[in-house]
Parts: sequence; C-alpha cells; structure tokens
Amino acid sequence: MKSKIAYKEIIIHTLVWVCLSIFPLLTAYIDLGEIPSGMYLRQALRPIVFYVNYLIFVPYFLLKRKLGLYILVSILFLVLYNYVTEELLINTAELQFRNMNRPENMPGRPFRIRHIIPVMFSLSLFLLGGIFSLVVNFYKREHLSKELENKQKDIKLKFLRNQLNPHFLFNSLNSIYSLVRSKSDDAPEAVITLSELMRYMLYEVGNEQVLLEKEINYIQNYIALQKLRFKNTEAVKLKLIGETKKLKIHPLLLISFIENAFKYGTDYKGNTRIDIKIEVNNDKLIFKVENIIGLHKRDEKNSGVGLQNIKNQLNYLYKDNHELTIMEDKSHYRVLLTLNLKEDEMHNN
Repeated sequence: MKSKIAYKEIIIHTLVWVCLSIFPLLTAYIDLGEIPSGMYLRQALRPIVFYVNYLIFVPYFLLKRKLGLYILVSILFLVLYNYVTEELLINTAELQFRNMNRPENMPGRPFRIRHIIPVMFSLSLFLLGGIFSLVVNFYKREHLSKELENKQKDIKLKFLRNQLNPHFLFNSLNSIYSLVRSKSDDAPEAVITLSELMRYMLYEVGNEQVLLEKEINYIQNYIALQKLRFKNTEAVKLKLIGETKKLKIHPLLLISFIENAFKYGTDYKGNTRIDIKIEVNNDKLIFKVENIIGLHKRDEKNSGVGLQNIKNQLNYLYKDNHELTIMEDKSHYRVLLTLNLKEDEMHNN
C-alpha cells in the first residue's frame, strides 16, 4: 500500500515539475524567438531548492524544533545555491547568448534585476517546499493519531467483549447442565444449538460488522436454547418486522438484554414471559425487550456488568447514532434501543 502511494507521489511530482518547466520555456521562446541555453539548466536545477527544504531542512531541523539552526542553514543554502547556479553555471551561458544575439546599441539588463529575479524565484520555491513539508507532516500525524485511536478503541472493545463472552458461555453451560441433570431428551439439541452459537461468536464476531440477518439468527438460536431449558415458555415471543436490506450491525450488542430478560423473567409459577421485538424501518433498527420481574431479585452488582459493557460498546461504536432507554417498575423491565445503521455504516466507510 505504501509503495503504491509513493509511486503515485512520484508521478504527481514529476508531472507538476514538467508543467512548471514548460511554461517559462514557452514564454521565453515567444518573447525571444528561441530559448536561451542557460534556461534549460536553470529549470533543471530549480527542483533542488524545493526538495532540499521539503525533504531535509524541515524534517530534520524545523520539525525537531531547531529553529535557529534551520534559519542559519536555509540562508547559507540559498546564498550558495544562487551564487553557484547564477554566477558560475548559468551566467556564463546567458552572457554568451546575449553577446551573440543582442544588437550593439541594446543595453543589457541591470545587474540588480538580473540577480533579484532569480533570488526571489528560488526563495519562493524554497518556502513552498517548506509549506508542503509541513502540510504533509500534519496529515501524516493526523493519520497516525487516528490509527492509534482506532487501535486503542479496538483493544478496549475486545476487552469488553472478552468480559461478556465468558458470562454468556457460563449461562449457556448452566442451561445445558440443567437439561443433562434432568435427563432431558432436549440435551443433544441444546449442545448442537450451543455449538452454533459458539461458532458464530468465534468466526463472525471478529469482523468489525456482521450482517443483521446473521445477528438475528444468532438471537433466534439463543432463544431456542433457553426454551429448551425452561418448561413454560409459551409466553416467550420474538417478533421480526421489516427487511434487513443487507444492513450490517456490530455483533453481540443485543444479546445481553435478552440474557437478562431470561434470567429475571420467570414468575413464581415457573412461567417465563418475555416479549422481544426487532423492527427495521428506513435503515433504523428498533429493538424492544420487555419481561416480567419474577422470582430472582435483580443483582445490580453482578447483572450490571454485562449491561454496563454493552452501554460502553454502544458509546464506542455508535456514539450519536443510538438511543437507549431502560425502564423498570414493580412488575416489568423494559429496554428500548434505537440504532441508525445506515449513518454508522457511512461513518465507518
């Protein structure tokens, strides 16, 4: 990737210098009828002024906060460059050209003008090289800063998910253990369902985003596993509305709310009552979970770990593209989550 970028930069720089060189040569040809021999050499040497400041002086002196040394070497370089190019190399060729082509009564250009114009031009190229070097350095630093920020974000996100995954696995194994202990015929099916859940978590969750269809399928498998565990699950409902339209979502954001619903949604008679609704409307995902508050009293210290992780993940991944509302009364616990999937996809691209 870097080699491709460097290759493009070389092409762009070459084309720019070719264009900058052709224009003065054409102007001289139009004015004089021919191109002075010294102009070819001048045009060939001018990029030196630009790249010395662009590649050497600014990176090794100015950006390392050696301002005094930068000013000193810049002045010395410009004086030396103009003396060598104008007096030793180009002046001889131009003097010969003028003597051969100037009429006897036509005066030559004044000394000051003859020297000031090249000096000002070289100074302009030198400053331009410095400006370009500072701009390139700024964008490189900004790019590196974003990369570092993204790496830190990924590390923290992986840490949060690693906290969440053992919690999920522990609950699922407890469910299967209950089936095995009761010698239920549903135990083999529960193992297969768990294997599907683990396959998804191992091979799909590593991606930054997954298809919404896959995430919903994961939720359906989880609900199927929980229904095998609980006896009276006729009141567990999952309603899907709308087309996914190949939308993508960051994985494992919805499951914690459903886990908590199953954990606390069973009453004293053993009836589990959970109402889950997933609606897709104009690229917005509306996720609702409602459960009764049953036998188990909510443990804020332990159950809050998974929910707090999800809240942190939502803040990292969706920022202003999500809205989470949690309501609780004496008999019901409700969660309403809205995700703007399209805007988040455009933001990531």
